Formats: sequence, C-alpha cells, structure tokens
Amino acid sequence: MIGPVIVLMGAAVVAVPVFRRLGLGSVLGYFAAGALVGPSVFGFFTDPDTILHFAELGVVMFLFIIGLELRPQKLWAMRGQIFGLGLAQVSLVIVLLTLAGMFIFGFAMVTAFIAAAGFVLSSTAVIMSILQDRGEIARPEGQKSVAILLCEDLSIVPLLAIVAFLSPLGQEAGGLAAAGLALAGLVAILVVGYWLLDPFFALLARARTREVLSAGALLVVLGASLLMETVGLSMAMGAFLAGVMLSGSSYRHQIESDIEPFKGLLMGLFFLAVGMSLDLGVVAAEWPLLIAMLLVYVLVKALAIYVTARAFGSPNLVALRRMTLFAQGGEFAFVLFTAALAGGVIDARETALFSTVVILSMAVTPVILVVADMLLREPAAAMHGVDAADGLRGQVLVIGFGRFGQIALQMLLARGVQVSVIENDPDRIREAGRFGFKVYFGDGTRLDILRASGAGEAQAIMICVDDRKAVSTIAAMALHEFPNAKVLARSYDRGHSIELIRAGIDFEMRETVESALMMGAAGLRSLGHDEETVADILAEIRRRDAERLTEQVQGDIMSGRDRILTAPVPEPLVPGR
Repeated sequence: MIGPVIVLMGAAVVAVPVFRRLGLGSVLGYFAAGALVGPSVFGFFTDPDTILHFAELGVVMFLFIIGLELRPQKLWAMRGQIFGLGLAQVSLVIVLLTLAGMFIFGFAMVTAFIAAAGFVLSSTAVIMSILQDRGEIARPEGQKSVAILLCEDLSIVPLLAIVAFLSPLGQEAGGLAAAGLALAGLVAILVVGYWLLDPFFALLARARTREVLSAGALLVVLGASLLMETVGLSMAMGAFLAGVMLSGSSYRHQIESDIEPFKGLLMGLFFLAVGMSLDLGVVAAEWPLLIAMLLVYVLVKALAIYVTARAFGSPNLVALRRMTLFAQGGEFAFVLFTAALAGGVIDARETALFSTVVILSMAVTPVILVVADMLLREPAAAMHGVDAADGLRGQVLVIGFGRFGQIALQMLLARGVQVSVIENDPDRIREAGRFGFKVYFGDGTRLDILRASGAGEAQAIMICVDDRKAVSTIAAMALHEFPNAKVLARSYDRGHSIELIRAGIDFEMRETVESALMMGAAGLRSLGHDEETVADILAEIRRRDAERLTEQVQGDIMSGRDRILTAPVPEPLVPGR
C-alpha cells in the first residue's frame, strides 16, 4: 500500500513544480502526472475510478469552504444570477451542442443531447481553483462564476431525471419519484442546518479539544455529501449547502482552518485521478474524431457563453474571459454519462468517447487560460502625471493610499514623519497630486518594488491595501526580506488577524473594529450615558477582545467568529448601577 502512495505523491511532486515553472499551472501538472502513472502508460494504478471516487472528496471540501463564505442572505441575493444568467447559459449551451452533435457528427438526437448535457457541466474543481488562485471569488465577476456553477450543479437533478425518462429499460416511471426524493433531501439539509448545526458545534466546543471540532466538521461535510448523493444530487452540492448553513456560525473560521489541509490534498488527488482516467487506447484509436469533437464542443460552448454574457450586459473583455474559463467539460459529466450507460441510453463506445473529450477539455483549459491571459489584457491605465517608485527613502513606507491609508497617514504627517507612499491605482495617485500630496506608482506584492520604495531602509512598513490576499503576501515578504522594519497591517477580519499574528507581524488592526466601537460609543452617549462610563466600557471591550484574540492565536478557543462580546459587560460597568 505504501509503494503506490509514494509513486502517486512522487509523480505530483515532480510534475506540478515543472508545469508551474512553465506557466501552465498546477492543474495540468496533476493531469500529466496522473496520466503517466495510470493504466495507459506505466500502469502503477489499474483502477483509477476507485481513486477518482475517493478523490471527489477534494471537490466536496472545496465547495464546503466556498459555502462558508456565502451567507444565506447573500446566496438569496444571487438568485437572479443563478436562475437568470446561469440558467440562460446552461440552456443555450445544451441546445447548440445538441445541434452540433446531430448535424456535424451524425449522432442520434438522444445521444447528441446526452453528450451536450454532460459537456455543459463545467469543472467546478478547475474553475474554483483558478478563481481562488487569482483572488477573484469575492469580486463581482467571481460571484457570477459561482452562480453559474451552482446553476450547473443544480441542473444535474432534472438532467438525471431526463436520462431516466429516456431509458429504454423501463426506468422512466422513477423520474418523478427521483425528483421528489432530491427535493426532500434538500429540505432535510436546510432544516438540519438552520436549527441543529450551531447547537451541535457548541456542544463539541465545550470539550475544548480541537480534534473533536475537526471531526465534527468532517462529519457534517461527509454526512451532507452522502445524503445528497443518496437522493441523486452531487456530493459537492451537499457540502456547499452545509457550508452555507454554517456561514453564520460562531465556529466558521475554526472549521475553515481545520478543513483547509484536507481540501488541498484531496483536490490534488482528484486531478491526479482524472489524469489516470484518460484512456490513451481510446485516444489512439479514435483520435481524429476526438480532436474534432474537442474543437467543436469547446468552440460551440465558448460561443454560447460569450453570447449569454453579452446579452446579460457584460463588457466584451469580461465575456471573453468567462468564455475561456467555462469552455471545458467537468467532473459531473461522468455521473451523467454513467447513468445514461446504465439506462441503455448510450453505449459503451459513446461513453468512452464523451468521457475522453471531457477529460481532454479539462486538460487543455490551463493552456487556453495562459494564452487568454496574454491576449486578453486590461487596457493599460493612463500613466501621465504618475511617477513609478524608484529610490524612495522614508522612515515609514505606506503601501496603499485608499480610505484606510489616507486616514492612517494623517497621524504620521502630524508629527512630521518622513513617509514614502506607493499605490497601484493611477487615478488615485493623480487625485492625491491635486491636493499637493506625492504618491508613487508601485505594486506592493512585488519584492523589487518594495526595495525600490525604500523598504530596506524604512523603520516601519504600513500595509493599508484592501485586498486580503495582497496584505498576506506583502506581510510575508516584508517579514522575510526586511527584518529590521516593524510591519503593521490592515486585516480583513478576525481570521485574517490570527493569520497575520501567527506570521509574526508587529501590529494588525481589523479594518472595521475601531469605527464600529466608536459608533457603539456614540449610541451610548446619545442615550445619555456619561463619558466616564462609555470610556470604561470601551476599555473593557478592547481588553476582552485582545485577550480572546491572543487565546485564539494559541489555539485555545474553538470559536472564530468576529464577535466583540461573548458575555455581558460586568455589572460595575453597567450605567446606572
């Protein structure tokens, strides 16, 4: 058992860095490694389907973590995109691909429909990995991509029902029953998530043992996934819903940090298993047809995606980028093809052809994206009136001149501190120049820019940008490359604060904490409470928050929610007593 594991991990360790170095991304590296060790080449593994089924847990964990970031209110707000943009794209792609299968490749209408319905289901694993690497999940376009993926996942329910109806083996009678069972499963997840999950984790947290909470999180993820698979939906959908139900929990951050290592490892294993599943024998025997199908299906799907995006008001460049991101097939196509084969809707040869086309489309996606990134660049921002950071010197280097950075700078300037300020938005730099303030152009996530901005001589580096990933990247570089400078950072939330503190920065501040405290204090004053009482309450809340943050950094507290109070204010501080 140890030998195959070593072979699998060894192939990944060698292939992934090589492909990343070539600019082709880690996903294609995993595919290549899987193909090499799979049955078609060296044959170290002869049953990739078993590994693929196990490795789907990586996609499950990934969707769970995405769900943790989407509160039910936010998901409800996305309903227009899910059932508007998403449904329009899915419908148009299926129609055009069905027509292409019938008139270009001569498939029967039912066979062409099955191929189209499978290929419309884009790879959740590939797309979400790319969005996460780019830091785009939380952005508007990233949210539209998530909405489309959710619609595609939901569409597996009616598609499987249609497959059952089309089956010549007499399974059509179970179509409505299957849909009813799926609906019952969704309701069960929502009921359990709304009323039972938070009390369940509160009970586990009383044990004050991190391993127990981790086990509970895995139990919830796997239980929800198994339920969804049992009622005919995808495991990933169950995990996503469980994450959404826990998104408002006090234990969200802790659960996310516990699940993250499992997710990363299993995602890599999933891509390896997909690479193993590529039957090079089928490729060798049918390569002219496979290449033709790959080109036609990718191009037709890309055209449908572009048309849909433009129809829903996306600019040309955004539509083109979404087109390149979604043009591939995905892992859930295998579920549909397997059901169609079992029901006698398509034969074994057609299943092999369609599955291979999907795998090849997933494999070429990283290459398509590399080419797209080179061709579909944002128009260069006008740089007139903007000077690049070069040879700067100052006691403090400030990175980011947005709302946060501008306010923080006022304290330094009031005492005549020499500062160097860099910003990557030319418009903001020009705006600062109109008020007589010199800001230089520079990307703080690049080490060469930090050196040119005087980070090596600065006594302190203040990171004031509004991008969580960028803050973490800059902080890590500053700590490693400029150990003599104090590193102060703006954090996004409590979980980000814990991450930065553990990294070793000198000071962090959540971007909304102090303003929220001031609002609360003003609320007390508006009710007539005296200034001394308000000051005492503020001091007590700050003290408790600092103590709790310290305990969380040390791993002693299971709750990660960004709450300021976990207990009532002590009686001596309550006004009027």
